[in-house]
Amino acid sequence: MTENLLGIPETKLPVDPAFSPLEQGVDPRDVARSYPSSSLVWATLAEDALADGDVIEGYAFARTGYHRGLDSLRKSGWRGQGPVPWEHEPNRGFLRALGALAKAAGEIGETDEQRRCADFLRDSSATAARELGL
Repeated sequence: MTENLLGIPETKLPVDPAFSPLEQGVDPRDVARSYPSSSLVWATLAEDALADGDVIEGYAFARTGYHRGLDSLRKSGWRGQGPVPWEHEPNRGFLRALGALAKAAGEIGETDEQRRCADFLRDSSATAARELGL
């Protein structure tokens, strides 16, 4: 882990086992059955649902990915704050789930949650916030 100017180390997650099957085009629902702890697969399902206009399903998938990601971050030494760099590709599942949760929360009128998630995303990775349009 490298440190930022505040002395809080970056958290870099290990490679997500769902990455390879998703890259190979395996249906994300099948991947979720094989890798239910993957934040990446839940983020993918959330983004797909939101793109299809299914906000409630997207919200549920995003929330699952967010919580799975928090579990992974904690296992990797994260202590509730500090950078989670977008540039480290294995972090993108969590960051994408967090971004999808912010978007879905806004769609269902959960403005406090939308704001909290968007702020958390920006605080974790300004690059991720830009890449995800938040």
